[in-house]
Amino acid sequence: MKDAGDIITPIEPSRKLSDAIRDVKNAFADRDDVVVDMREAHRMRLDLLAAELAPVFADVPADMDSFDFAVSSGLQPRLWIDAVSHVAMGRDRRTYRFLKDTRVGRVVLAESTEMKAVADAVTRYVAERVVERQRMMEGGMESAVPGLHRHVVQEAEPPIRSETGRNGWTTFFAGLGLIAAGALVGLAVSLVLFWDRIMQMKISF
Repeated sequence: MKDAGDIITPIEPSRKLSDAIRDVKNAFADRDDVVVDMREAHRMRLDLLAAELAPVFADVPADMDSFDFAVSSGLQPRLWIDAVSHVAMGRDRRTYRFLKDTRVGRVVLAESTEMKAVADAVTRYVAERVVERQRMMEGGMESAVPGLHRHVVQEAEPPIRSETGRNGWTTFFAGLGLIAAGALVGLAVSLVLFWDRIMQMKISF
């Protein structure tokens, strides 16, 4: 039996699962608002950078389609320069980070809170890609590794087809001459061997 002095605290009738669900939804909503605010802030800064680079993008040759020049949506907006490089914002929402994906991993080409500094780095990168393409089309592509020079390829020697043809005819006539010489030698040997018989045939006539 329970003592009369024991106090039983009843469960509050107002505590409901629906209230807890509402509180969780409110927390998620607040968190989503923060994420949306961050995304919008990132996109706004990237749009400003894209506007700063618009004259550079406009000067790219029309037949060069390897560049993107577009701000992507998503949890982390990016200003894509080409398929392997882009500009994204740092966690502080103020730092521009110019990144490039390579075979050995992602490298930082430029990083600054100053938009102009990153814009200059992007402009330099675009100019290098344009010059590389032009040199490649002209056949004068230089190695990107310092100190490693491209060897000059000597002009190809004239085709030896005609020389081979002349050698073939020479061989043919040489063989024909050997056959004729062999025939003459055989005829001479035959005359020596059958000379007596020929003389007898003449006497008999």
